[in-house]
Amino acid sequence: MTAGEMLAATVPMVRTLNLEFLESTADRAVVRMPDQADYHNHIGGPHAGAMFTLAESASGAIVIAAFGDQLSRAVPLAVGAEIGYKKLAMGEVTATAVLGRPAADVVAELDAGERPEFPVTVEIRRGDGAVTGEMTVVWTLRPNS
Repeated sequence: MTAGEMLAATVPMVRTLNLEFLESTADRAVVRMPDQADYHNHIGGPHAGAMFTLAESASGAIVIAAFGDQLSRAVPLAVGAEIGYKKLAMGEVTATAVLGRPAADVVAELDAGERPEFPVTVEIRRGDGAVTGEMTVVWTLRPNS
């Protein structure tokens, strides 16, 4: 099961927004949200909450892809997020996520008995390629007790 399939199977909001996981590797995750009138804002573009969910889902996909082999001993949790809306988004939007720290460094902290934190940065783009939003999600791997 890919990271995207795993999220679609376990996170109902992913299915609600019809998110499509185009790529989910340890290097990057790309997730697309189709244009859906039910999730528009007052000016006809994707609602800010829907774009937040899109970007957070892309961050989750890369976390699962990068640290899926650690799930038997730690639970990935988002501990904070900041988003900036840069340009008007209309139509279909795509979020691309990348890890902000090397995965090996994060796993080394986990191996040392720590609870590592690491950022994932996400760009949201509209169909013409313009960046409409930027998000940083800080994740942790909480060791199982």
